[in-house]
Amino acid sequence: MKFFVDTADVAEIKDLAATGLVDGITTNPSLVAKTGRSFLEVVEEICGIVSGPVSAEVTAIDHETMLAEGRKLAALADNVCVKVPLTPDGLKTCKALSDDGVQVNVTLCFSAAQALLAAKAGATFISPFVGRLDDIGTDGMDLIADIVQIYANYPEYDTEVLVASVRGPNHVVQAAKLGADVATLPPAVLRALFKHPLTDRGLDAFLADWAKTGQSIL
Repeated sequence: MKFFVDTADVAEIKDLAATGLVDGITTNPSLVAKTGRSFLEVVEEICGIVSGPVSAEVTAIDHETMLAEGRKLAALADNVCVKVPLTPDGLKTCKALSDDGVQVNVTLCFSAAQALLAAKAGATFISPFVGRLDDIGTDGMDLIADIVQIYANYPEYDTEVLVASVRGPNHVVQAAKLGADVATLPPAVLRALFKHPLTDRGLDAFLADWAKTGQSIL
């Protein structure tokens, strides 16, 4: 499974990218707005930090303007992945950009039928929002299972399942077990994957025993 980080915080991206665990980045206008910086400037800087796809979202809702915004974003760097909403105009834009060789992330997916449409429109990634489904009493992982199964039935679809709205490590593990291609994680969730109380306890014990020897490796 590939890990994308869901943030526009450049300092966080640099720190996490240094671990070698970051395969890409997802952003949206809300995340970029928190930085207080120019949207285009932030996207371009992020593209220089990571080599994988960097999802940058259009803000228009009509096809013509979405397409113009998407082309402008794609011109920023070779690894820009234009993010469009799962609407008729969004899928029309997805088709046009995909035909031009631009990576497209179709976002705000909440049903398997929507995911099927995105694949037919040539989406590079489909982003089902599992946490938001959980919030309304629906199991978001059921949607991931359905999409993975449908895509497996049609190998001509190259669309990757990018699990979004991830709330914790359990979402990541469940998505991986179901065969999702990517999970996009807030920085705090990625860091939480490292944590286990037995790891901490074991390390403390090893260090205590080492200290008793009075030795130093350096």
